[in-house]
Amino acid sequence: MQKAIADVFTWPSEAPQLIGSRCDDCGATTFPAEERCPRCGTATMTELLLPRRGTLVSFTTQGFPPIVPYAGDATGERFEPFGVGLVQLDDVVRVEARLTESDPAKLDFGMEVELQVVPFYTDEAGDEILTFAFAPVTDGAPSN
Repeated sequence: MQKAIADVFTWPSEAPQLIGSRCDDCGATTFPAEERCPRCGTATMTELLLPRRGTLVSFTTQGFPPIVPYAGDATGERFEPFGVGLVQLDDVVRVEARLTESDPAKLDFGMEVELQVVPFYTDEAGDEILTFAFAPVTDGAPSN
């Protein structure tokens, strides 16, 4: 069975979207969704599905294993470097997220990326836990 790691993206979905929120009073947008506005402090936040595509603003490669407690499978000798990026989703909000590509030679500032749901780890019950990541878009289609 597949399960989302958290309720921060639509799942199951053929076209998943991140779930953010927007303040009804001042228009501030957040990801993940918030109950109170970080700009004006009111409790007038409304759920907002964020755009699937965005622009890669900044990126790096995580070249060493994350510290414990880390839920992913890629620890110890199984660790493989992974990309992390800051993605501008239209003029709505910037999101820090994993990237499906870790090779800096295949990433570029300003490139278009698209949200994908990817495997993260297998839990003790044998369920595949899914997370979100952004994939570079080439020729109109995301690459893996």
